Amino acid sequence: MARVGQGILTDLGEENGRKIYGRSITVAEHLNDDRVLLVKWIRRLTNWNGRQAPLPLWREKIAPLVEHKLALQKTPVVRFEDQHHKIIALVSLADLTLRVPVDAHGVALWKPVEREVFPDDCAQCPLVPTCRQLPTTTGVAMLWRRLGLVDPAGVPTLRGRVTSFFSQEDGLAIAAALEDKTFPLDELIYELANLDAGFRFCGEENRWPAASPGLPPALRHANDQRLPGKRSAPRYGSGAEQIVAGIHKNPSSKSAWITPLLGAGDIDRIIIEWRSTLRQIGKAPALDWPRWTALQAMAKGILQETESPTLTDLPPLDYAQTKRIEHRLLFRRH
Repeated sequence: MARVGQGILTDLGEENGRKIYGRSITVAEHLNDDRVLLVKWIRRLTNWNGRQAPLPLWREKIAPLVEHKLALQKTPVVRFEDQHHKIIALVSLADLTLRVPVDAHGVALWKPVEREVFPDDCAQCPLVPTCRQLPTTTGVAMLWRRLGLVDPAGVPTLRGRVTSFFSQEDGLAIAAALEDKTFPLDELIYELANLDAGFRFCGEENRWPAASPGLPPALRHANDQRLPGKRSAPRYGSGAEQIVAGIHKNPSSKSAWITPLLGAGDIDRIIIEWRSTLRQIGKAPALDWPRWTALQAMAKGILQETESPTLTDLPPLDYAQTKRIEHRLLFRRH
């Protein structure tokens, strides 16, 4: 049924001994100086320029225009009434249609009697009342099974154990990349920087490169299969792997990567995030998985070869910064 403004169901009168119901809608408000204030949806409906109008103008032009516009929406105005400094339009709903089921004879049915037919297996199951009380959304256990985090017996798989080492989708992306034996670990170790790259490092290229063989498809799959109720913006990007690899090989080359869209702070941030991921991998429990073991050893080695941008020698404080802060206001006396 069409919706027009904000209103409530009301009694419009009687016809042939039966009550006729419609809707009462506030269209304007009376002001003290014989002016009216048009409500917002009426101004949009009539395309009227201005919030206020004189009362004679309302009666001569605006009210007929409102009647015409509401009639086009199949809610004709029966009459206008003044109620508590408000102008109320009483509209009829007789011409509005409602979507209802139609039977085999083409007759529309209003709130027909319905019955529920269960499948053969469910019809004979004694747990039907219990199943009907369960939520229809995908459960966590089903999602784990769908993502391959547990086997049919509920035992965590290698993918599930690696995923459990991380708090967000990063673990699923890393596990999926490790499962692809054609993805070299010396490329994966730098590709981890793209997990937190966002959109700043991709430049004019696509943020989600379709041809990438490793992390992008895995992380896309992880983002599509989030846990129920979890909402987070995708943090993945592209292009950060080149920067962290270049700075790892030549720490003094950071300034060469600065562009008008990519600042030094962005590069420092991605290096901090990348080293944090390497630290999580290096301190995670060991697994009987050669590629995971090799990735852990590689992460520990790079952590020893690089330093965090936060480890910077700050300049000494000047004399004014060492004094106690005075929060009093001193006003000049004349």
